[in-house]
Amino acid sequence: MPYVITERCVGQKDKSCVEVCPVDCIHDAGEQMMIDPIECVDCGACVPVCPVDAIFTEVDVPAGDEGSIIAARTFFDTESL
Repeated sequence: MPYVITERCVGQKDKSCVEVCPVDCIHDAGEQMMIDPIECVDCGACVPVCPVDAIFTEVDVPAGDEGSIIAARTFFDTESL
């Protein structure tokens, strides 16, 4: 299950997640970082280093943040995560 960066990242872009990602699947999407669902290997290395607790698996994205799933799908032009 690929990870999703939620809107909590907007304006933050700390990029510590990028530094620990072993496959470079986290990309700058303008106002926030986004995880490419195709490139993500589900290692979870990014989760504990996120200073704003913005990274979740798709099934664990908090209620109200579901728009982040759609935003990632749209950004990477993929039908599902």
